[in-house]
Amino acid sequence: MRGAALPSFLLTTIIAISLFSAPALAADLPPGFVRLADIAPGIRQDMRYAGSHNFVGRPVAGYESPACWLKREVAQALAATARDLEKRQWRLVVYDCYRPKRAVADFVAWAGDAADQRTKSEFYPRTPKSRLFALGYVARTSMHSKGIAVDVGAEQVDAAGRAAPLDFGGGFDLFDETSWTASKAVPAETAANRRILAAAFAAHGLVNYAREWWHFSLPGAAGAPGYDVVIREP
Repeated sequence: MRGAALPSFLLTTIIAISLFSAPALAADLPPGFVRLADIAPGIRQDMRYAGSHNFVGRPVAGYESPACWLKREVAQALAATARDLEKRQWRLVVYDCYRPKRAVADFVAWAGDAADQRTKSEFYPRTPKSRLFALGYVARTSMHSKGIAVDVGAEQVDAAGRAAPLDFGGGFDLFDETSWTASKAVPAETAANRRILAAAFAAHGLVNYAREWWHFSLPGAAGAPGYDVVIREP
């Protein structure tokens, strides 16, 4: 009958069914995390591990969406760095941010598979895969899982808005001594670009990892918890 109230037991049943049958939306972010797109939408996101252009050669476990998540303070520092670099007509490009623990495990499994050499020519042409752990290029734990590390590059943007990649001497995730930030094997212009990038981040409290010109993290937060929340956006 129109207007009649549903019995309470029936109403409870309907609510329960709707909760359990509703389609899954974006995963909740870990505590204290934000989406970089909400803090600094002008930073370009090229999230490599959500696709196939990476050293594993396929999407990595835990990356269901190409989205950058970070601890709020790291995202704010990244945004401030981006604003400073805009004065040089540089635009930051992020390659990786928060990294689920299952992705780290995926990297470890890949590094232990000596038969898989599909990406060697681009990502570790002069480094034996068996040495990636010892040389610090692949690790069993990561600051990225804590949301306090970010991997970045940059591009030059002209007055018309056209962008061209800046030369940092080898691509993201090139496992080679030439990727060391202070490498003497790169041209002077490349070395200068690395110094500018590192100084811009240092001005906002993020420090560089000496063996990867692209990696910056928040010092003093190593004791923060790591997470295994899958990166999933609606």
